[in-house]
Amino acid sequence: KHMGLDQSRHISDVVIHPTDPDVVFVSVQGAQYGPSEERGVYRSLDGGENWERVLFVDDRTGASSVVMDMTNPRILYAAMWEHQRLPWKVISGPGSKLFKSTNGGKTWKELSEGLPDEKGKMAIVVSPANSDKVYALIEGNSNEEKGGLFVSNNGGKSWSRISKDHRLVQRAWYYIEVFADPKDENTVYVLSAPALRSIDGGESWERITGTHGDYHDLWINPDNPKNLCIANDGGAAISFNHGESW
Repeated sequence: KHMGLDQSRHISDVVIHPTDPDVVFVSVQGAQYGPSEERGVYRSLDGGENWERVLFVDDRTGASSVVMDMTNPRILYAAMWEHQRLPWKVISGPGSKLFKSTNGGKTWKELSEGLPDEKGKMAIVVSPANSDKVYALIEGNSNEEKGGLFVSNNGGKSWSRISKDHRLVQRAWYYIEVFADPKDENTVYVLSAPALRSIDGGESWERITGTHGDYHDLWINPDNPKNLCIANDGGAAISFNHGESW
């Protein structure tokens, strides 16, 4: 059933309240090739029948990610991405910003302490094992190599870069995906051309192999983190042993 947002063009995330399925947040990335008004973060309180835009920057800055703290659904984080694809270049990020809401999306505060000025495309995830720990994967300015994986241990108030491994942010337009283990706050996944996992909070990385390349999505069983479903350009694959085999 079509539920509106007709001119959204590209939607990056859909987040549903864990106990009230009528409360839905959608991050609208918008058009790739020019300005579009229907961008930003939208909220529905009636299961998608009606939508209210709760976060907007401008007609060239869409929402590349929105996530909810499932232990406190009034807390949300959103990554806003200024982007445009022109015939001769890719614009990514002069006006990109990271935001947090503590009142269910009614108001938002920009997060900046410890983050690079030029952020580019971003993804963000709250650790289900520790809601104070938040990971942000940030493209940064590729010419100055200021991107990488950033971590906050105080709910986004301040940040530090934990890894500048270029594999995490290469070809950011196509990737930039980060996922947190539901049981272990120090286990984090980043999907790019390779699939990468860290078990020490992002300081070192191992490759997850055995399927096709170019990884775009990951589901982690919230009750059994050894059970994974990974999606890439070759389809989907399931593991029951933490990615050792698929």
